[in-house]
Amino acid sequence: MGSDAKVFTLEDVSKHNTNKDCWLIIGGKVYDVTKFLDDHPGGDEVLLSVTGKDATDDFEDVGHSNTARAMMDEYYVGEIDASTIPVKTKYTPPKQPHYNQDKTSDFIVKILQFLVPLAILGLAVAIRIYTKTE
Repeated sequence: MGSDAKVFTLEDVSKHNTNKDCWLIIGGKVYDVTKFLDDHPGGDEVLLSVTGKDATDDFEDVGHSNTARAMMDEYYVGEIDASTIPVKTKYTPPKQPHYNQDKTSDFIVKILQFLVPLAILGLAVAIRIYTKTE
């Protein structure tokens, strides 16, 4: 892993995506893990599913041991040209207008919140007057 390490583009590494030829990008470095596919504790599908992209996050999320990290040196083939890896963008959901489930305008709702209790009060007073015995 000297300074004369070969530099690969993402396109170069992406071509190595089969169980006969599998390269990964982890931490800005390129690894040929073809010989390790059968020995990987998670199975070869795990490794094959992260080919053609930067697998650093996937590698770190699993929490590999120091032994696993040390093993990586024997599979090292070069560095990745960072300018060929697409910049990750954080997903932001689109702005959506306030959802009014019953499609009633806010103005009508406010009027009804005022008028309905007033009507109930008026009805109670009217019933009291008509049913009052003198």
